Amino acid sequence: MKMADPASHEQSTDQRVLRVATVQMESKAGDKAANFAKMESFVEEAARQAVKLIVFPEACISGYWFIRNLTPKALGELAEPIFNGESTQRLIGLSKKYGISIGAGLIEAGENGVFYNSYVVAMPNGEARCHRKLHAFEHRLIKSGSEYTVFDLPDGFRVGVLICYDNNVTENSRIAALMGAEILLSPHQTGGVRTNDPNLMGLIDRHLWDNRHNDAQAIENEFAGEKGRGWLMRWLPSRAHDNGVFLVFANGVGVDDDEIRTGNAMILDPYGRILVEITKADDGMAVADIEGALLEHATGRRWITARRPELYGLLTTRTGLERDMHEVKFGE
Repeated sequence: MKMADPASHEQSTDQRVLRVATVQMESKAGDKAANFAKMESFVEEAARQAVKLIVFPEACISGYWFIRNLTPKALGELAEPIFNGESTQRLIGLSKKYGISIGAGLIEAGENGVFYNSYVVAMPNGEARCHRKLHAFEHRLIKSGSEYTVFDLPDGFRVGVLICYDNNVTENSRIAALMGAEILLSPHQTGGVRTNDPNLMGLIDRHLWDNRHNDAQAIENEFAGEKGRGWLMRWLPSRAHDNGVFLVFANGVGVDDDEIRTGNAMILDPYGRILVEITKADDGMAVADIEGALLEHATGRRWITARRPELYGLLTTRTGLERDMHEVKFGE
């Protein structure tokens, strides 16, 4: 784990501080009990470190990449309703028990046989919020959501949620910021992705992961390179910097069906600087204190005040370049 001390910020009256944890973990496909057991151990450790918000990866409860090959029947058996479902209720119970807001992902069974890739944030006051991935492609029966999710935590910060590919489309993070988000929760399952583009990630040899306890350096080099951290550094800091928000990046790590996720969980400040990150090739948690004082003079917030909305009509007009999300993803 590496930490960077943020530069001294200008005088501010905002004295809010929130201790946040981000997690990278390997989920077992379809094994909610095993995944919850792992998550609970992280929550217990977070409580010992006085954490008030912990962010787990996308689909960490259900497992992720195996979903694309499920039959409709199997997908229906994996999915569950949000809020009244067993997993959401379990998250709310954990949140109340430890006094920590908890974010975690799963496959949602919506109404009329519709499914979503969703992310629940459970809070100690018993409330919960749900974000449906805006750019879903994991299964033909999983639909994309159509609403932004921005809300206040009991601890006084306003957060927005964007799941994985949602963060790649720059309009989404800007809209979250315009809706008042101060912290962007960014749960992912990325890195080590199969692609036809020689300049974009690429598969990691499964043997390197399986042999990590004997040769940690080999797999960590892959995670730190262009298949993992190198790719993230091309765009992730800009989402924080350009919008003047803290960004909490949580990610899968290790085996995810026929791909290897690269972890690299990190927390960035509103200037795009890394406050804390995980470099090891294993399950892990990183903790940082988010200081409200850094928000007031953040460059991105200043740039937002210079916007000229009357110029941006093209952003809401179809250009003919738009494609089905499945075609976009599997054409990469």
